[in-house]
This record gives sequence, structure tokens and C-alpha cells, in this order.
Amino acid sequence: MVTFKDISQEWHEFKKTRWSDGYQKDILEAFRKDVYPVVGNMHIAEIEPITMLEALRRIENRGATEKAGKTRRWCGEVFRYAIATGRAKYNPVVELKSAMMGHVYRRYPFLNAGELPDFLIAVDGYTGSRLAQLGLKILMLSWLRTVELRTSKWSYVDFNASVLSIPADVMKMGRPHLVPLSMQLSKLLRELHTLSGRFDNMFPGRNDPSHVMSENTINQMITTIGYKGRVVGHGFRHTMSTNLNDQGYPADWIELQLAHVDKNLIRGTYNHALYLEGRKEMLQWYADYIDELRLI
Repeated sequence: MVTFKDISQEWHEFKKTRWSDGYQKDILEAFRKDVYPVVGNMHIAEIEPITMLEALRRIENRGATEKAGKTRRWCGEVFRYAIATGRAKYNPVVELKSAMMGHVYRRYPFLNAGELPDFLIAVDGYTGSRLAQLGLKILMLSWLRTVELRTSKWSYVDFNASVLSIPADVMKMGRPHLVPLSMQLSKLLRELHTLSGRFDNMFPGRNDPSHVMSENTINQMITTIGYKGRVVGHGFRHTMSTNLNDQGYPADWIELQLAHVDKNLIRGTYNHALYLEGRKEMLQWYADYIDELRLI
């Protein structure tokens, strides 16, 4: 008997070279925690929609509606793989979307240009952890997601070439990414190096430097300086994008620097070094713009 667990593990093994380590683990965790207990040992060809719905509602009932939607799609891929390889006749997940709650996506709170001067003054006046303060300043100029910044290592930084090179397994989209260093960003990283350069991690954990800084550290600093609910770490990417679009910078430069991958970009191919000189100019303009706002 060929079970759902057998096919899902075969599918995962077949596909995993295209995914980041984190994405691979997310899929397996969802299967092991919620799907396998319900259908893991059932014959792949005998699973009915109602049984799959039971498994997915285990996740929804915890309030994890986004995770439930992702798991539904992953299960659908498993059944499509089973059909393509002759182990199943139909996909019981196809019609389940209408029987699930779905996830309501919310936009991360962000600051507009008029709010930035006061925010920058508050950041500069912060008297808590210098590591957190530098982390927030670097986040604002690097365009990275908070998790990508927190998990970065010093081996990614080339001060001579003025670039931060992040490998594919760290990035959300599973593709390598380059961040050209503006003069201001390079200066911040050099200061950070005096604090954490003896460790592998750029932002080592407080109690164990082999771990990284807590995901709540930067947002806690934002709360401390009085901006709770008005902005979160991820929101700076929206602020940057809005300002650069308003300045007329090419959308392709902006999307690449945000590590978004447009399916139509350069006819479906992707090159993490594409438009690098233009992106370097763009990040330097933005860093200069942030400096000018401090003087307002």
C-alpha cells in the first residue's frame, strides 16, 4: 500500500533542491504535526476530500489560517505528483478552498516621508542596546527583511567590494541576493563589526552568540521609542519602495533590491547581480535622503 506519507516524502525529496532550508522544514513540520496524524497512513488513492478537510481544519482551529492555506496547497501538490506518477486518479484537495476560512492578509504598518524626521530623531536618541539600534539603522538602509538581517553572517560582507552577498538558503525566495553598500551602510556595518566581528553572526544572541538576535528585538526597540503600532521592521521596505517609485527609479531595480522575483522579469530568468550599478546608485540616493531628513 502506498500511503500519503510515502508519496509526500517522495515529492519532498524530489522538489527540495529548489527550496531554501527553511521552506523545506516548514513543509515537513506541517505534514508531521497536522496532516500525517489524519491521513499519513491512508492509501493515497483512497483519501476523500472530507478527510483532507479534517486535517486542514486542525490548523485553522488554532487560528493559523495562513499556514492552513499553505498546507492545503502543499497537499494539493502531493496529490498532483501522485497522479502524474500513476499512484492516484484524482486530487481531493482541489475543491477545499471554498470550505476553508482563508487568510486575510494585512499590510505591515509603515511610516510615510513626513513621519520619518521625528522617527529618525527618536532612533538616534535611543539609549538601550547599541546592537538593536544599529540593527534598525541597517535595516532601514539595506532593504532586507528582518529575518534576513538577523541571520546574516560576517562572511557575507565584502567591505572592499562594498557589497553584502546573502546566499540562497537565507533568502525568503530561495535565491542569492546582493545588497550594494552605500557609504552610510558601510559605516554602520563597520561599527557593528567592532561589537560582533569576533563572532560568525552579525547579530549574535545575548546569551549564546552561536544563536542570533531575537526576532522581537528590533520591534521592541520601536515600542520603546514610542512607535508601537505605527511601524514594524518589515514596514521600512514599503517606505523605501514608495519613496523610490516616487523618484522615478525603474521598477525592476526596486523589485530586485527588495528580492521580489517578477515572473516576467527578463523573460523569466533571474540574475541577482542584474542592474547592480543602478541599484548601487539607488541605495546611495536613499541613504543620502535619510541623512537629509535628519536635518529637517
